Amino acid sequence: MTWKNTPSRYGSLSIALHWLMLALIVGLYACIELKGNFPKGSETRELLKQWHFMLGLGVFALVWLRVFARLLAPTPGIEPAPQGWQKALGQLMHLALYALMIGAPLAGWLVLSAAGKPIPFFGLELPALIGKNPDLAGEIKEWHELAGTFGYWLIGLHAAAALFHHFISRDNTFIRMLPGRG
Repeated sequence: MTWKNTPSRYGSLSIALHWLMLALIVGLYACIELKGNFPKGSETRELLKQWHFMLGLGVFALVWLRVFARLLAPTPGIEPAPQGWQKALGQLMHLALYALMIGAPLAGWLVLSAAGKPIPFFGLELPALIGKNPDLAGEIKEWHELAGTFGYWLIGLHAAAALFHHFISRDNTFIRMLPGRG
């Protein structure tokens, strides 16, 4: 399998980034959900929050590589071709997913910046994007949390659409993104 997309199949780079980012997203959602099981200020809760931050910033870093990979080679075609409304809806869904993978981590970085907190990234500390402003931090945090809730729906719809294409439409949508299917 080539690293670059072909007219009929995603390349190994796109496939690896897709599944790696899914793993990071599952991890960051798990961290934020699990942190509520521990008392405020506890070591475990703080560790889960730090992992949430780092995994989110990992998604933010990788999404740019993914955008670059999409620009390098065309998106493989779906066979048999879907109806026009399905194609338009799929493009809208992917746009929303990319907006989520860029917007939510960026908002999280802005929250930490405005709160005057450190921005951890796997042993590094990233610079603040804006100056300390607790009121603004609270406002951005609301948007960040709303994006996270919206993300559950987007990811669920994306997975449901892949299964619909595979089992109902019986096209190659799902197969194009599976590893090891040359």
